[in-house]
Amino acid sequence: MKILLLDKNHPLITEQLIAKNFILEEDFTSSYDEVCDKIENYDGIIIRSRIPLDQNFLEKGKNLKFIARVGAGMENIDIPVAEKLGIQLINSPEGNRDSVAEHVVGMLLVMMNRLFIASQEVKNGIWKREENRGDELLGKTVGLIGYGNMGKATAKRLSGFGCKVIFHDILPGLSDEHATQVSLEELKLSAEVLSLHIPLTSETHYLINETFIAEMKNDFYFINTARGKNVKTKSLVEALKSGKVKGTCLDVLEYEKSSFEHIETENEDLKYLLESEKAIVTPHIAGWTHQSKEKLAQFIVDKIVASHC
Repeated sequence: MKILLLDKNHPLITEQLIAKNFILEEDFTSSYDEVCDKIENYDGIIIRSRIPLDQNFLEKGKNLKFIARVGAGMENIDIPVAEKLGIQLINSPEGNRDSVAEHVVGMLLVMMNRLFIASQEVKNGIWKREENRGDELLGKTVGLIGYGNMGKATAKRLSGFGCKVIFHDILPGLSDEHATQVSLEELKLSAEVLSLHIPLTSETHYLINETFIAEMKNDFYFINTARGKNVKTKSLVEALKSGKVKGTCLDVLEYEKSSFEHIETENEDLKYLLESEKAIVTPHIAGWTHQSKEKLAQFIVDKIVASHC
């Protein structure tokens, strides 16, 4: 089979697939139109996020047997069209679930214990103890929305901190030793910390908006390592200003480019987040550890080999 790689990934993908007699070609620079012109020559394609695989693209890929995304989210692929055309879709959420979970816990501990703020103050000769009194995770009720690979890995870590972890998911019967499944209404009544672990779909676009926030009974900490457009930023900023959201940890932003390479929009809401002591913002790196890069690639290779060798 002839496979086209459109994004740079761990070299083990090329090495291991060539060893299994696949033919691999790399193209990290061609435009969408240029790739469309030649995609019919390939049996498979391996991507991250550089080029959208829309209906036009997929219909031109007349010989495509599979699309493999090195990562979890599949929103840059027109999934219904791919399924209609009989193209297998492969991803690797198992590869970065641990790094995402650790990032969630790390950001939350930094936020709740004011670690960045206190450290910077001391470095500037300011010694404040009472003002930097922290807030413990122990005993907190943490609500997760989404209980797939990322949600489960996060629940496992947070349960070790003595949290009560609850979650809501569209699939039933997912409770385990680390977390209890509840209705969305019950989650809104109980959660003191809220973390998103969901894909971006028409149903989850702007899931967190002014209405959702108002329906939360408790003032709460908010974490998003899922997709930026799951959250209406303006609503989040207003809630931070009012105190309804006590602090936020964002690894993803509504204003990112679809390739996640940089921010494409700047406005007053973003400016507030970047300047506020109530916000920690990282550049879409929750699933971006040295270990996850290798694991993401290995899961992709294993799945391709299992299906096509």
